[in-house]
Amino acid sequence: MTSTHAFWLAGRQATGEDTLDVTSPWDGRTVGTVSLPTEAQVEEAVATAHAVREDFAATPAHVRAAALDHVSRRLAARTDEIAHLISAENGKPLKWAKGEVGRAVSVFRFAAEEARRFNGGDAQRLDTDAGGQGRLALTRRFPKGVVLGIAPFNFPLNLCAHKIAPAIAAGAPIILKPAPATPLSGLILGELLAETEGLPAGSWSILPVPNDRMPALVQDERLPVISFTGSEKVGYAIMDSVPRKHCTLELGGNGAAVVLADYASEEDLDWAATRIATFSNYQGGQSCISVQRVIADASVYDRLLPKIVAAVEAQVTGDPSDATTDVGPLVSEDAAKRVESWVDEAVRAGAQLLTGGKRDGATYAPTVLTDVPADTTLACEEVFGPVMSVQRVDGETAAFAAANNSKYGLQAGVFTHDVQTAFRAHRALEVGGVIIGDVPSYRADQMPYGGAKLSGVGREGVRFAMDDYTYERVLVLTGLAL
Repeated sequence: MTSTHAFWLAGRQATGEDTLDVTSPWDGRTVGTVSLPTEAQVEEAVATAHAVREDFAATPAHVRAAALDHVSRRLAARTDEIAHLISAENGKPLKWAKGEVGRAVSVFRFAAEEARRFNGGDAQRLDTDAGGQGRLALTRRFPKGVVLGIAPFNFPLNLCAHKIAPAIAAGAPIILKPAPATPLSGLILGELLAETEGLPAGSWSILPVPNDRMPALVQDERLPVISFTGSEKVGYAIMDSVPRKHCTLELGGNGAAVVLADYASEEDLDWAATRIATFSNYQGGQSCISVQRVIADASVYDRLLPKIVAAVEAQVTGDPSDATTDVGPLVSEDAAKRVESWVDEAVRAGAQLLTGGKRDGATYAPTVLTDVPADTTLACEEVFGPVMSVQRVDGETAAFAAANNSKYGLQAGVFTHDVQTAFRAHRALEVGGVIIGDVPSYRADQMPYGGAKLSGVGREGVRFAMDDYTYERVLVLTGLAL
């Protein structure tokens, strides 16, 4: 996997003047070399996408759906190959990389289904008042224009899919920028789209543009929609710089798993501990909805905590290409050093380290702490690593207050059997999604996904992203015999 990879410019392969080496965070080897587009090539992509936007919006639904179906099928057929690529460039254990490919298969399939039924048109009689007699309003959705999709490194295939697939389904041209650390997975989507027929040339480009050249693209008026997944700092800087653009921001979180008093049998606590341990550490903790905080009712805390520690210590850390590995490296050694510094700061401030707390290069051991002071970085920020804190609370009200005690609000998990408690959690928790009986890390790719507070604005999930990429336009027909 050391070949040079072209990028995709207006639907065709192209190369630029400079290159970028992609290295494995596990062992530092070169996974591949990616050609970087020149400024002139980026301009060509933008100009072509802008010019083709009306033609693409008018493309028959069956053409867009067929292209999306094709990509879905081809991803499925190449699952093993693509999973190894994700694992190599990202450091993600192979078991999780295969799961990511499976999710991308579903995203493109969902998008094909939505393309066939989207924009059917809602009719509204206007003769409910005398002035509207003989009039009918027909409302349809049309693309706002070219989408600039900016994807992160942690799900290098599936989060690229969540930008591209809804755009094609809605008939909105898209320019996708994959993350500099993990561009290869995104470029695979270009290979598969290039195999399709009927999409206008220029309706999609996949450009590994360096981060320092992105401000000009963000500011370009021909790109009225920005879909960004990444850090809070960068996301809000983008939004602040283009206040008149439509921005969808999927940002950070510090997901809470709440275990309430009724979740008290040994079977209940074993399930909760296993799910918490798994999803605090999957992807090396590099997921916006990984479990960072565990909030346990005092009545179950003493039994739950040792189960969590044991389940965390059972996580297999090692070579991501090994099928038995649960936890691989972080995306870089610098990322692991940052996590190490936050844990060390918390311990110095009085937190109790129960397991983990050690770094080896880019790998950080799965870690559990208790008594983390509220003013430490670890308590306030998104750790984005395999680290969790566990705290004891008295009762449901205190548990929900503790979960809300964060500037973030992406998703929360509530372990309870009581349906009334579930509805109270849905009302009380200031998050974009409440998962009952499981961790906050559950995401189905067709459901609305996004956050409250500083976790972002807008929603992903194929149909919901299509809504973000389009706007309603009303047609009023006059003189009808209704």
